[in-house]
Amino acid sequence: MSPTVLFLCTGNYYRSRFAEYYFNALACQRKLEWQAESRGLQPSIENIGSISSHALARLRLRGIQPPRPLRPPQDLKEENLAAAALVVAVNEVEHRPLIQVRFPHWAERVRYWKVHDLDVTDASSGLAAIEQAVQELLAELSEL
Repeated sequence: MSPTVLFLCTGNYYRSRFAEYYFNALACQRKLEWQAESRGLQPSIENIGSISSHALARLRLRGIQPPRPLRPPQDLKEENLAAAALVVAVNEVEHRPLIQVRFPHWAERVRYWKVHDLDVTDASSGLAAIEQAVQELLAELSEL
């Protein structure tokens, strides 16, 4: 079984989903055994559809087709954390407090990035930051 990196964001709709699909596409191209999954700390019924249109458009721009059918956002569970070799929350300021409330014993075991949501930055900048962070992570994992 391949080691898993678990990407977390608030809703599992935009940032973590993009990171999951982008990571998996690049890991496959580079023939790395790692796989990515993603979950949300507070999935919302307010989101329209299974995944953000911004994330889908950026994936298409990169020539990446997400798996079909698209699954709905999924809530984080303890077993997801336990099964992952590495857990990455995409925005420390936003996600560390949520992790501390829901999974306090995991808060210090999570790697935190600094990728803001659409209320702080535009989609192009946010997704570019995720691409850069994923590429750096893949370079790190390829050296293991």
